[in-house]
Amino acid sequence: MTLRRHSLTLDGHRTSVAIEDEFWEEIRRIARERGCSVARLVAQVDEARTRDDPPPSLSSALRLFVLAEIKACAAR
Repeated sequence: MTLRRHSLTLDGHRTSVAIEDEFWEEIRRIARERGCSVARLVAQVDEARTRDDPPPSLSSALRLFVLAEIKACAAR
């Protein structure tokens, strides 16, 4: 697995996350299934992570989000 930087805009600010391609593909799949853009999905994860004290990095939050989604699908 290789970390790759992915750039996007959150709240009008350019940012990037370093995340493995496998996780990024799952993020893209989840966004498609939800009918939203990847940027919107990442913004939702970003909003949720900032409620934690201290908040995890955005990359970590995205990995945990993907894991939770996969677990939820497996439980159905």
